[in-house]
Amino acid sequence: MSTTVPTEAPATELRNHIGGAWRAASASCDWLDDVDPATGAVVARVPLSGADDVDAAVQAARAALPGWRATSPLARARAVMRLREVLLAHQEELAELVTRDMGKTLADAFAEVGRGIESVEAAIAMPHLLKGENLEGVAGGVDVELVRQPVGVDAAITPFNYPAMIPLWFLPFAIAAGNTFILKPSEQDPRPGQRIVELAAGIDEIPAGVVNLVHGAHDAVNGLLDHPGIDAISFVGSARTARHVMTRGTASGKRVQALGGAKNSMVVMPDADPGLTAGGVMGSAFGAAGQRCLAGSVAVLVGTEAEQDRSRDLLVEAARKLRVGAGLDPETDVCPLVSSGARERVEAEIDAALADGAELVLDGRRGGGAAGAELGPTILDGLADGSRALREELFGPVLALKRVATLDEAIEWTNAGRYGNSAILFTQSGAAARQFRYGIEAGMVGVNIGVAAPVAWFPFSGWKDSIDGDLHANGKDAVDFYTRKKVVTSRWA
Repeated sequence: MSTTVPTEAPATELRNHIGGAWRAASASCDWLDDVDPATGAVVARVPLSGADDVDAAVQAARAALPGWRATSPLARARAVMRLREVLLAHQEELAELVTRDMGKTLADAFAEVGRGIESVEAAIAMPHLLKGENLEGVAGGVDVELVRQPVGVDAAITPFNYPAMIPLWFLPFAIAAGNTFILKPSEQDPRPGQRIVELAAGIDEIPAGVVNLVHGAHDAVNGLLDHPGIDAISFVGSARTARHVMTRGTASGKRVQALGGAKNSMVVMPDADPGLTAGGVMGSAFGAAGQRCLAGSVAVLVGTEAEQDRSRDLLVEAARKLRVGAGLDPETDVCPLVSSGARERVEAEIDAALADGAELVLDGRRGGGAAGAELGPTILDGLADGSRALREELFGPVLALKRVATLDEAIEWTNAGRYGNSAILFTQSGAAARQFRYGIEAGMVGVNIGVAAPVAWFPFSGWKDSIDGDLHANGKDAVDFYTRKKVVTSRWA
C-alpha cells in the first residue's frame, strides 16, 4: 500500500451548499481525504453527510420550487444562458481542478468541461422543447391540450470519472425545465462539482435554493433515495450501484434514470486504416487511464491469424509509445488512476487474468508513481472466453484482445455480453459499416471513431445492463425525464 503525502498547508474542509448558503455538515459526520492522484497530497477533506444534511437540502429545494416553477421559461433559459457564460469564463480553472482532483490530463479535462458546457447550451432551448400539443374539436365543443410541467425536486448522484461534465448533464436541463436541484458529487473528487455550484450560486437570475449541493458517500446516497421530498433521481456509476439506485429509488416512488457500467468492443477489420485505428484505439482504451464508461476495453481482431497478428502488433507498438505521468504534464498520454486503491484493484484483475492463462502482450505494471496511482497501458491476449477482462468493466488502462474470423462472429460475440453502452468498428468498407450499425446491440455506435460520445443534442443512449430506466441523459430524453405530461380536456358552453 502506498502512503499518503501530506499537504504543506491544512487541507480545505468542504461544506454543503443549501438554500443559498455554505453550511458545515452535521457535527457527527465522518470525513474523507480528497487526494491528488498525481502527487498524493491531501487537497481537501470531504464531509460524509448524513440524512439530516440531505433533509436540509431537500427542504431548501422544496421551498424554492414554487417561485422557480412560476418563473417564465424564457427567464429560466436566460439564467441558463448566464450559467454558460460563467462556465466558459472559468473553463481553464475548472479543467485544472478536474486534473488536480481526478487526475486526467489537462487537455482531456478541458475537453470534458467543454462537453459539459454543450449540455448547458442544449438546455437553453428549453422554451422551445417545453412546448406541448393540442387537438381541438375531438368532440362537440371539446378540445384536448397536452402541457409539460416540472417534476419537482431533482437530485443527481454523479461519478468520479467526469466530475465536471456529468453534473452538467443534469443541472441545466433540470432547472431550465422549472425544477429545483440537489447535486451529490463523487466523494473521491468533489471539488469540480462544488465549484460549478458555487458559480451557479453567484448568478443573480438563479434564486437561492434552486441549486444545492450535499457531499457524502453511501449515507448521503441512501438519504436521497429514501427521502419523500425528492421526485426524481439521476445517477451515473457502476452497473451494480445503478441497479441499487433504481430499485431503492423507485420503491420510494421516484422517477429514476440510472446509467451503469459498460464493456465496449472495438472491432478491427483487416482493411482498417492503420492510422485511424491506432489513434482511435489508443485514445479509447488508455485515455483517462481507461476510466470512462465509453472506453473501448476489448479489441476484437477480425480476419486470418496473420491479419489478427498484424492488428495486434499495430496496437502494441502504438501503446508502447504512450507516456505515463501526471495530468498536468503536457507530455503525459496516460494519467494516473483516481487513487492508489484503484491501481491496486486493476493490477489484481491483471494478475487474475494471467493466472487463468492469458498472455501478457504489453505489461504496464510499474511502481505507481508519487501517489501510487500510475499504471501503464496493458494488453492481454489469449483470454478464456468467460474471462472478466473480456466481459466485465475493469475501469483501468487494460486492453483485452479477442480473435474472430468474420464480422458476423464479431457482432455475435459482442452482442452476447450483458452491456450495451458503445461499440466501435474500424473499417474502410461501407458495407461492413452498414452491417455493423444495423446488427450491433449498443446504444452508441462509432465508425472509425474511438469514443462515440454523442453531442448534447442527442441522448447518451446505452442499452441493456448499461442503464436502468428508459430515459437517458441529454437530448430530448432529458426534457422527458425532467417534465411530466398533463393532458387537459375542456368543454365550454
